[in-house]
Amino acid sequence: MAKNEFAAVRGRLEAERERLHGDIAALDAEDQQPSDDAGIGNHIADDATDVMNRERNAALRNNANELLAHISAALERIDAGTYGICERCGKPINPERLEALPYATHCITCQAEIERER
Repeated sequence: MAKNEFAAVRGRLEAERERLHGDIAALDAEDQQPSDDAGIGNHIADDATDVMNRERNAALRNNANELLAHISAALERIDAGTYGICERCGKPINPERLEALPYATHCITCQAEIERER
């Protein structure tokens, strides 16, 4: 990839990182909202809905944090000059794959093999 393409990828990754930080902040704010005396005189279904919402938010937060880790690693690879190189076979990752998944660490062939091994 050319240097100007790295700048574009970096911009996309940084924008996605900011969006994810915003999503996490919104989830945290939603979880901080007091519920209506949870457990005291509420219908059991209301309490169950509160628990389900908190569990959903925890799952979304975990997913966002995982994506943030992938994005940080991709930015580090850009800085190290190893971005776009498969970590398994050392060959270039197809640009279309990087366009779809800018934090990909493996070429499509190696990724398929990894998934088959699981």
